[in-house]
Amino acid sequence: MPRRYRPQKRVIPPDVRYNNVKVQSFINRVMKRGKKSTATRVVYDTFDLIESQTKKEPLEVFLQAMKNVSPVMEVKPRRVGGATYQVPMEVAPDRQFALATRWILASATARPGRSFAEKLAGELIDASNNSGSAIRKRDETHKMAEANRAFSHYRI
Repeated sequence: MPRRYRPQKRVIPPDVRYNNVKVQSFINRVMKRGKKSTATRVVYDTFDLIESQTKKEPLEVFLQAMKNVSPVMEVKPRRVGGATYQVPMEVAPDRQFALATRWILASATARPGRSFAEKLAGELIDASNNSGSAIRKRDETHKMAEANRAFSHYRI
């Protein structure tokens, strides 16, 4: 039975430098303890590092990284008569971006390096080149969905 109330999606204004909603959303995810100015500085420093290292437009590298890390399929648990099956499902665009952001930030945090901006720049560059641990996480998710394809008739 569906829930009665579904809250409205908040409208996120685009960021200042690139006028892009995804960049602003990413800044919001980087933010800890409400320190938005610090998060903004970290992300823009990351973009400056990307530009100096790759000689490419940092926004293009960022969007390419997000596209590469975004999963197409994932598994969701579904209980059927006492047994729980991992049912492969397609991922909605909003969730694709959310998962990609989460995986990139987790991979950047785990990376060795000096500043978080350097770690994040390295992870975004790797992700845009289809390598790095965020890409590995996406591949694991796809493998799980592929392995459980037999249960796809239990779609939710």
